[in-house]
Amino acid sequence: MTAEPLTPEFFDRPVLEVAPALLGAVLRHVGPSGPVSVRLTEVEAYAGQDDPGSHAFRGRTPRTAVMFGPPGRVYVYFTYGMHWCMNLVCGPAGQASAVLLRAGEVVEGAELASSRRTTAKVARELARGPARLTVALGVDGSHDGADATDPGSCLTIAGGPLATGSQVRTGPRVGVAGGAERPWRFWLADESSVSAYRPAVPRRRETGTSGRLGA
Repeated sequence: MTAEPLTPEFFDRPVLEVAPALLGAVLRHVGPSGPVSVRLTEVEAYAGQDDPGSHAFRGRTPRTAVMFGPPGRVYVYFTYGMHWCMNLVCGPAGQASAVLLRAGEVVEGAELASSRRTTAKVARELARGPARLTVALGVDGSHDGADATDPGSCLTIAGGPLATGSQVRTGPRVGVAGGAERPWRFWLADESSVSAYRPAVPRRRETGTSGRLGA
């Protein structure tokens, strides 16, 4: 029997409260081939129109509409022309904030996840990074807008053991130019599945948000 999903009320809070509270939570996707579950070990917060690193910084677009709520929805986007990344929407409806799911440990369906992540040499690499996480889970653009708080959804998230303050680390977000100084990446200490930090690479010309890893 699986745990009950987190509620919309859990997500209806400021993003900087929700993001660290998701560490240790278990994300589960049940697809045609079976279930895969990932215990989250690394996330990043994005504060919408108050955050120059966010896709929603300049307002609502067809692409970012899901970010405006309601809370608990899944925001999935395509980046670098090859990867899907997954976020969980939080805050009140109408305010576009979201938590990027950066990395985790596969705790169910490891064999299925390995069949999708054929380049992973060891278990800790299966969901180590936001694009690898979606591949391991079998998540893509068809899941954009899904309700992760609905027990009947194929994609749900349930709370895990609450991380203590001594377990949680913070630092700058990965590969984000706008608001790069903000320590809005959160991860669990001593977890091998946490991804490596990479600062943003300066660009000569801004080409939009399609190359950003954040929400």
